[in-house]
Amino acid sequence: MKTLDEILATTLPYSQTELNKKIMSFIDLTTLEGSDTKEKIIALCHKAKHHQTAAICVYPPFAKLVREQLLGTNIQTACVAGAFPAGQSPIHIKTAEVTYTIEQGAQEIDMVISRGTFLEGDYATVGAEIKAIRDVCISTSLSDQRRDVERSRNDRVCLKVILETGELQTLENIKLASEIAIANINDGDFIKTSTGKVAVNATPEAAFVMLNAIKTEYQKTGKKIGFKPAGGVSTPADAEIYVKLVYGILGEEWLTPKLFRIGASRLVDALVGAQSTSVY
Repeated sequence: MKTLDEILATTLPYSQTELNKKIMSFIDLTTLEGSDTKEKIIALCHKAKHHQTAAICVYPPFAKLVREQLLGTNIQTACVAGAFPAGQSPIHIKTAEVTYTIEQGAQEIDMVISRGTFLEGDYATVGAEIKAIRDVCISTSLSDQRRDVERSRNDRVCLKVILETGELQTLENIKLASEIAIANINDGDFIKTSTGKVAVNATPEAAFVMLNAIKTEYQKTGKKIGFKPAGGVSTPADAEIYVKLVYGILGEEWLTPKLFRIGASRLVDALVGAQSTSVY
């Protein structure tokens, strides 16, 4: 197995222009601020459509608006839900919020694990909560009103499980949390590093552990789990680190929005600044 340093020292088989275009296609363009307004969300949707990002990620009250703004595109409506970012609510409150969010139009749910429960060693409860939210993602569909707006919807809702790696204290804990999440989600779901709301967010070290957990599961079962770094990935150079890690550990077949996303709010502007806008 290659070390982290060996992977980061490799050269990707893409020109800088090709790489930047790939990175743009992986972005979940995100705003998760208490000051978010409808006007800000609409502007973000226009930006996503102009640059063809993978998704828009917002809080649940904006799910309906985003879904309507993105009609006719392949850009996904993603929402944080389930007591984001702390995870400190009873599971029935979390699942109720996830149900509401999907009914409003969310195609992807980014949930966060209960880190306190994990650090107490109650791994069974952590896994059971992930499974409960996964089951909601499978069973909940758009409301009748929403079906009237759209002819059809994508397949089951994609679940992204945020580990909040900066709060898990050790790489061994990150590995265990990855394994618990992977065991309780479906093929095509994701594990994600961070909320972007704590002091330490995505790091190459955490990503290395998480990607190797994904690789181990794939080698054992054929199950393909996606990966999403988030928090602090704000420049093309930052993003390239994670592209190298995915490429070096899982291979080029994982370099698709179906299996690799980057949560970011500033990265689009940085990419546009790095290349002529005509590239996009």
